[in-house]
Amino acid sequence: MSNSINIGVSENVRQEVTQDLAGVLADSYTLYIKTHGFHWNVTGPFFAQYHAMFEEQYNELSDAVDEIAERIRALGHVAPGSFADFAAISSIEESTGVPTAQKMIAALQEDHETIARRARAVAEKASEAGEEASADLMIQRIQAHEKAAWMLRSSIAA
Repeated sequence: MSNSINIGVSENVRQEVTQDLAGVLADSYTLYIKTHGFHWNVTGPFFAQYHAMFEEQYNELSDAVDEIAERIRALGHVAPGSFADFAAISSIEESTGVPTAQKMIAALQEDHETIARRARAVAEKASEAGEEASADLMIQRIQAHEKAAWMLRSSIAA
């Protein structure tokens, strides 16, 4: 029995794709933490709605980080798994303090849009390299982040 990987994707492509996936994983995990913190700390007249929306979003992100990490492992590489690893490669900024509910929503909307853009770039690159499974995963992530951004944007529309 061999430990080599023979899935029709070269090691070079698998290495490049996993590096890109690791960035999306780091962004997603950082956003998960931020969203969960906002869920705990949101206040105001729309508390119940925001609290529930944030919970739905962090639960979705929890599932997503697992899927992304497992894809990295399926490609034969180690998924980053520490705060330090994530901080080094995430494009999502952590939140400190407790912003107003409106600022929470605006920050989360921006972060979801950031990840959608990053996932789109990874999907295109993976597809061009013939790594369709990772491209498909990123397309699913684009859809989830665009929907979350829409929900957030609609929560503060004038």
